[in-house]
Amino acid sequence: MIRTISLGSYISVQGLFERAAANGNIVVRVGDQTFEGKPISK
Repeated sequence: MIRTISLGSYISVQGLFERAAANGNIVVRVGDQTFEGKPISK
């Protein structure tokens, strides 16, 4: 499933859902890299 996360005020990343973190953030994978951030709701 593709999810979008926010890494800051102006940066967002869209990638494959990897896992949910304990602090409410989610981790997405883009190629070989993973990013953790706040999920953006629909």
